[in-house]
Amino acid sequence: MSAHTQTAEKGQNTTLLCQESYVCSGTDEAVFECDECRSLQCQRCEEELHQPERLRNHERTRIRPGHVPYCDSCKGANGNIMHTSVTGSRQMAAVRCQVCKINLCVECQKRTHAGGNRRKHPVTVYHTGKAQEQEEEEGMDEETKRRKMTEKVVSFLLVDETEEIQVRNEEDFIKKLDCSPDQHLKVVSIFGNTGDGKSHTLNHTFFYGREVFKTSPAQESCTVGVWAAYDPVRKVVVIDTEGLLGATVNLSQRTRLLLKVLAISDLVIYRTRADRLHNDLFKFLGDASEAYLKHFTKELKATTARCGLDVPLSTLGPGVIIFHETVYTKLLGSDHPSEVPEKLIQDRFRRLSCFPEAFSSIHYKGTRTYNPPTDFSGLRRAVEQQLENNTTRSPRQPGVIYKALKALSDRFSGEIPDDQMAHSSFFPDEYFTCSSVCLSCGCGCKKSMNHAKEGVPHESKSRCRYSHQYDNRVYTCKACYERGMEVSVVPKTSASTDSPWLGLAKYAWSGYVIECPNCGVVYRSRQYWFGNQDPVNTVVRTEIEHVWPGTDGFLKDNNNAAQRLLDGMNFMAQSVSELSLGPTKAVTSWLTDQIAPAYWRPNSQILSCNKCNTPFKDNDTKHHCRACGEGFCDGCSSKTRPVPERGWGPAPVRVCDNCYENRGIQLDVAELPSDEEGGTLIARKVGEAVQNTLGAVVTAMDIPLGLVKDAARPAYWVPDHEILHCHNCRKEFSIKLSKHHCRACGQGFCDECSHDRRAVPSRGWDHPVRVCFNCNKKPGDL
Repeated sequence: MSAHTQTAEKGQNTTLLCQESYVCSGTDEAVFECDECRSLQCQRCEEELHQPERLRNHERTRIRPGHVPYCDSCKGANGNIMHTSVTGSRQMAAVRCQVCKINLCVECQKRTHAGGNRRKHPVTVYHTGKAQEQEEEEGMDEETKRRKMTEKVVSFLLVDETEEIQVRNEEDFIKKLDCSPDQHLKVVSIFGNTGDGKSHTLNHTFFYGREVFKTSPAQESCTVGVWAAYDPVRKVVVIDTEGLLGATVNLSQRTRLLLKVLAISDLVIYRTRADRLHNDLFKFLGDASEAYLKHFTKELKATTARCGLDVPLSTLGPGVIIFHETVYTKLLGSDHPSEVPEKLIQDRFRRLSCFPEAFSSIHYKGTRTYNPPTDFSGLRRAVEQQLENNTTRSPRQPGVIYKALKALSDRFSGEIPDDQMAHSSFFPDEYFTCSSVCLSCGCGCKKSMNHAKEGVPHESKSRCRYSHQYDNRVYTCKACYERGMEVSVVPKTSASTDSPWLGLAKYAWSGYVIECPNCGVVYRSRQYWFGNQDPVNTVVRTEIEHVWPGTDGFLKDNNNAAQRLLDGMNFMAQSVSELSLGPTKAVTSWLTDQIAPAYWRPNSQILSCNKCNTPFKDNDTKHHCRACGEGFCDGCSSKTRPVPERGWGPAPVRVCDNCYENRGIQLDVAELPSDEEGGTLIARKVGEAVQNTLGAVVTAMDIPLGLVKDAARPAYWVPDHEILHCHNCRKEFSIKLSKHHCRACGQGFCDECSHDRRAVPSRGWDHPVRVCFNCNKKPGDL
């Protein structure tokens, strides 16, 4: 007798037919399922079968759409359940044997129809639809529904033992949690010593004993790193951590990882199985509170502002539940019922000078296990009560949780040197502060880790000492300091108002300068013939500052005169090379005009001798009279004498015949000319030397300038032989790829990575010079 139509035999649930055929012929639609008769019955068969007095009390269920009957074999002859599902309910039928006329679940079918002739019995397959599953859930109690919700929960590795986050991004984090992106969640984490059963506690508190977090009887710790899982019942992210006091490497990094987990948690469970509460528990919580307030609160607030989050990440720290399981000793406070356990814990913190101010609350929950298993019901109620409290810690979206963890991981990461590992505290400052040490005095930086990524400089509270090796003095203008301003100044080759060539000439005449942005040039090293005082005693104040690794230091040799001259020669040589098709005299005349005093007539306007009117030819040399500035031939300007009124003296210089006869008033030869006049003299002398050797430069174009680069380079430049590739794009230098120095940082770059031009006053380059991409992006003056 078939209970289904032909389509039903193909695996589709259509109309359920009567299985009794007592009145009908088995073609009527089934309306009732009788649990005692173990069959589906139509309306007529049900009425006729249950007319006898002894059958009227049979339990009958009206069939709804998509109905699937229960397994008949799961009940014995006396009505007792033979086997049940994991949830404790009777199994639903999977098939109906048309020969035996019984409904069977999968297990009963394997047990009764797996062998012999019964294996060939035709069966009709039942398919449980959504309506039937909903009906089944409606028949479950609340506890069973909760168990069913956690059946598919799995844990995943969130952070490994090296503090590396194992989820790619925010979307991956939400996907692994298997929750909605808009779901508001809280975070519960657990701490404790290794072997105290932290994973076991989470499995029984949140997941009804299912092994969501791995447990193991082995000696080695089964939890390495940080694991997470989502509890869909309580809407919380549950985090399992590695145990304390375990045999592990990278102990400092793993301890720091615990505080990151604590910082993103709303509730922390501290699990201990010690018969008496150890001092380590109070020391751990006290040090964690201090480190949280000192290092993490500010960072979490900064993350809130940086990410534009509506939910604040830290109003107060998480709440703490101390879960204490004993076997042979009484629970805390049981000897004195009038005293609250939480008060005893606070007194213990006070005696140990540990102050857990960061935690929003601290609760004690104890259980005494006379016979296993452990009773976790008290802990479960305490956790649920704390999760319902939103006065200090509000639920937030999973994306916010991930951003907070990512921000803390980016900020506090990196290896901790062995010499900075402290054993007097669980969370010493060295775990969260910068590991840089001053090269001069040896003191450490007090800023948080990785602060350089945000452009925050190193800082130390202790004073530094002077080191000649690093010359870590900083000059400030004394006049500005007396007016209430602190302006840093540096010695350099020339003033910012001087042109490059004139500044070079002044440097050769009167030495380096110290220039204040407010006061102008306040010092020249060779301003007088003798008696020049040290700038420290006259115009500047000195301060000793720290020298941090990776910084440029405080090199005071910003005198780049040699490099300026080399750059000028290089430019000149390139110009000569480019203009090699033209006459060399044109180049010489152009160079002379560039450095000529203002009263000299330009070479381009001198077509003949000013005295004998002889026209100049291409090979003829033009000579300027140092007194009147006009152009003469060699025969009309062969006389020499000092010209102090023009700044030429005391040595004799070339003058024309007319000016030699009309000497005018001469100055005392011991009197020093002005800076402008002295600069003109030196600029012209340099120009004459260049002019005399210009031919040699043109013929020696193949001689590399690198032969003198090391002697000319400023002290902060990286030597050429140490530069193997571009500091930015990492291209290797070759004959075809030239290397260039950034005037700001001194590193070597290719032309593509250093074609920007910008003034670098701090290095003595007041006019636009070559800088790299990175230095050009820096705001303010370089």
